[in-house]
Amino acid sequence: GVSAVQQAQMATQEGANVRVCAVRGNFDDAQTGVKEIFAACKDKDLHGAMLSSANSINIGRLAPQIIYYWYAWATLCRAGKINPTEPVNFSVPTGNFGDILAGYFAKCMGLPVGKLLCASNANNVLTEFLTTGRYDRRRPFYKTSSPSMDILVSSNLERLLYALCGSDVEVAGYMQQLREQGSYTVSDALKAKIQEVFAGGFCNDIQTREKIGHAWRDHRYLIDTHTAVAYHVLEDYRSETGDATPAVVVSTASPFKFCDQVLRGIGGTADAFGPALIRRLSCETQIDAPAPLTGLDARPVRFGGCVDKAQMLHTVDEFLK
Repeated sequence: GVSAVQQAQMATQEGANVRVCAVRGNFDDAQTGVKEIFAACKDKDLHGAMLSSANSINIGRLAPQIIYYWYAWATLCRAGKINPTEPVNFSVPTGNFGDILAGYFAKCMGLPVGKLLCASNANNVLTEFLTTGRYDRRRPFYKTSSPSMDILVSSNLERLLYALCGSDVEVAGYMQQLREQGSYTVSDALKAKIQEVFAGGFCNDIQTREKIGHAWRDHRYLIDTHTAVAYHVLEDYRSETGDATPAVVVSTASPFKFCDQVLRGIGGTADAFGPALIRRLSCETQIDAPAPLTGLDARPVRFGGCVDKAQMLHTVDEFLK
């Protein structure tokens, strides 16, 4: 579920205290496995180590993301694009519902947010939920050009439901239905609260690639596949609703991490392994690649292991030994 460049980043990690292992499966398999490890290791000695997650299972991931929304709004104010009381819409590439939840928290803190647009790819479970109030993970899982959004069980949606309804019993009931039946439907009252703030949309890989080309040809702005999804959803939303509120597209990744898809989007060729295309994308666009990605294809591969989900806890234990 990662691009060739992202895989190379992890497989070439340096440091004597670093271990990397792939999980056989999709994002939902890996995230569920991580949560199960946390539960299994609670109150146990792990060879003197403590466990944490770098993804949005950890609320600490959302804390700095809240600041991005305030910073974007302040930048628009300083540039004279909006006045400080004017609302701003945000279109957010969304998989695990973390970044967009940070936007909601910013709104709760007083940021003048209009609508938060939840932008999905072909794995559009969130679009259906925001439209109908029904969350149903029983659907095909698609591998797309925006892999960080290839998710059918969005962990942070549980946090939003609790923030809006305030009932742990109600939310626990929804989560139990999701585990046991594969779906749940929120109350009409909760759905109405959600739809006051959130709207949803999605696009496929062809539309994603078209948006990358559009941004480059018309604005000389290079975007990655996830950002392109959010760009597409914003334009669809404006066309369908007529809502001309000033808007920000939240960009969540470097285009150089997905250089094969980005090259195709701007009309280039992508006939080589991912890291080898970094220089080509830089040459074609005259944009420097981020320093951590420079020379990635020349670094020695240190890690290549892959385990089943059931082996994750054992693998972590072996690492820590």
